[in-house]
Amino acid sequence: MIKKLILSCLLFAAFTVSAQQNLVQYVKPIIGTSKMGHTYPGATVPFGAVQLSPETDTLSYEVNGKYNGDVYKYCAGYKYEDKTITGFSHTHFSGTGHSDLGDFLIMPTQGKLQMNPGTAADPKSGYRSAYTHANEVAEAGYYKVKLDDDNILAELTATNRVGMHRYTFPKSDQSHLILDLMAGIYNYEEKTVWTYVRVVNDTLVTGYRQTNGWARTRTVYFAMSFSKPFKSYGRKSYDPKQAYRGFWGKFNQDKNFPEIAGKKIKMFFDFDTQEGEQVKIKFALSPVSQENALQNMRAEISGWDFDKVKAQAQSTWNKELNKIQVTTSNNNKINFYTALYHAFINPTTYTDVNGEYKGLDQGVHKADGFTNYTTFSLWDTYRALHPFFNIMQPGRSNDMVKSMMAHYDQSSLHMLPIWSHYANDNWCMSGYHSVSVIADAIVKGTYNGDPNKALDACVTTAKHRDYEGIGYYMDLGYIPAERSGVSVSNTLEYAYDDWAIAQLAKKLNRTAIYNEFIKRSGNWRNNYDAASGFMRPKLADGTFKKAFDPKDTEGQGFIEGNSWNYSFFVPHDPSAMVEVMGGKKKFAARLDSLFSMHLPDEFFAHTEDITREGIIGGYVHGNEPAHHVAYLYNWTDNAYKGQAQIRHILNMQYKPTADGLGGNDDCGQMSAWYMFSSLGFYPVSPGSDDYSLGSPLISNAVLNLENGKTFTIEAIKQSDRNVYVEKVLLNGKEISNHQIKHSDIINGGKLTFYMSAKPKK
Repeated sequence: MIKKLILSCLLFAAFTVSAQQNLVQYVKPIIGTSKMGHTYPGATVPFGAVQLSPETDTLSYEVNGKYNGDVYKYCAGYKYEDKTITGFSHTHFSGTGHSDLGDFLIMPTQGKLQMNPGTAADPKSGYRSAYTHANEVAEAGYYKVKLDDDNILAELTATNRVGMHRYTFPKSDQSHLILDLMAGIYNYEEKTVWTYVRVVNDTLVTGYRQTNGWARTRTVYFAMSFSKPFKSYGRKSYDPKQAYRGFWGKFNQDKNFPEIAGKKIKMFFDFDTQEGEQVKIKFALSPVSQENALQNMRAEISGWDFDKVKAQAQSTWNKELNKIQVTTSNNNKINFYTALYHAFINPTTYTDVNGEYKGLDQGVHKADGFTNYTTFSLWDTYRALHPFFNIMQPGRSNDMVKSMMAHYDQSSLHMLPIWSHYANDNWCMSGYHSVSVIADAIVKGTYNGDPNKALDACVTTAKHRDYEGIGYYMDLGYIPAERSGVSVSNTLEYAYDDWAIAQLAKKLNRTAIYNEFIKRSGNWRNNYDAASGFMRPKLADGTFKKAFDPKDTEGQGFIEGNSWNYSFFVPHDPSAMVEVMGGKKKFAARLDSLFSMHLPDEFFAHTEDITREGIIGGYVHGNEPAHHVAYLYNWTDNAYKGQAQIRHILNMQYKPTADGLGGNDDCGQMSAWYMFSSLGFYPVSPGSDDYSLGSPLISNAVLNLENGKTFTIEAIKQSDRNVYVEKVLLNGKEISNHQIKHSDIINGGKLTFYMSAKPKK
């Protein structure tokens, strides 16, 4: 009996070990760092508050008082094509089309102290260094690069709130670590409002930095600890002359002075190093205080074992990656697990280890029973990323909705977040898509807070008359073209959001609200021009704007898109859209035209977010508004055409290379599309519990759900040629309507696709 018990234990242990695959090996953070992806290659942990990554240039947001278009290439701070590194900073956005952050840049140097970064053409003119990709390693939770100019090896890893550096120096009595408190992404002269640095002792420095940028009032506190005492330190101030400075001039603050304050400050710390000596840094962040930053550091990294921290970071990543185990080709695995990695970077933790965080009211709050998050790029992520969380990260999704509700409670405008950013709302993009995320979470049973309070917050936000044309929208049923340059986009996105509110109201039996918002959700019809067959700007007098080109992305009433793409933006009522556009046959032909037409460069020449790499025909996959469009074939008699297009998009728009993304990853939205579509289904209309079926790329996938159940997906006869679906079985029963329910997944079971090279017409 004892022998049998021991054998059973050994078998269980063996099964447990084999069940956890080494999936970190397939994550390539370098994907998307070239061209339009705007991802960063540095070290972070899932949903981490620290994103420790290299910067490759110092471009200003403006030149001669005007926007500098080249700065757009540096939204993530790092551009793969560059040949120099200026340092390593602790905060980054992943895949965005606008930017901020890049806080607390650290650069190791040797020899004569240089406090300016120098130029890319002559890196030795400053503290920057040349490097090559041959000496660069980017992994989940770890980054390494050799800085050629001073022969210094730089290594980075991280915990949730702490970045850890390890620099291996040559022998020298002039080794330095520079802390540049002026550096930043989308930087400009007046961006840093104030900086404070306190040298506590010869291994500990604390302080904070306040900036005014995309986030209007953003303060980040830090604690910085060295593994080795520095022998001397100092500052370089670039502050302009001002009328009054008090009496601090009694001190020489440039050398070995322990308390520094100003707008434009750089610090340096000097060391003697032996050949191959490693100097390590722990750099902790806090949204609340220097004391909290130090508490975060002590809680998350108690010692100086860099390799242990790296192993913990990669183990954490591996646990998250193993939530989905796929069988497919090696390149597809790289694409899939890098997409999963990118999807689990944002939103980011905005809570200290003691539960404190700074709110929109700039006061200190405590998250009671939840983790507070920021970095909600909602115009992008409501479409697929947040629905993906409701399957694979329901616990975190619950906390994200609670974070949105806390945002609402602290907002002086009584609005849910539009784009949440470090105790600010930067108000970027169209719609009020928090309501979609909230409705989707409640409809799918993810949120355990007060659903009626959440619905009230959604309604209040949707009735904020002086925000982006909502008053006109409520009164007229559309936004007049004279009143807004993005009038059509806003009307269409508000209509979808209103439908999401209606679904939530329906679930809660709030009939009056349901009736009001289901009516508002039909406002998309007011911008549909039956004569041209397109969504079109409408004037205040009720007539359509005469000068109109559905291919143009500029001056036509749309944001980051054109009418050809936005005319399909009725995700909440595809059947009605098909009907007004002439029925299934004409609608399918219209979709065919979108995917097969040629869109000349002139029609997107002035749009930063759309480039040729992200376009198939006239379909723009490199931006979000049409991400659901290939699935609309399911509302025609030609579902097979959608299956072919989905597989085409998967293979064309995602590659395991630095330039492998056809557009901004946008905090994980592009990646979430890839994962959903690779698995064979997609949330066309978040707020519904339906998913639309497509053409899976994987041969097999196991979704290990938080509730302990598994959902298995199998594609029989999967191949590059077999892109068409012959039939689909759910738990052995054939599906006839191209849809599955959220409950079908969460309850566990098996979805089987039978693939074929011949379309099922």
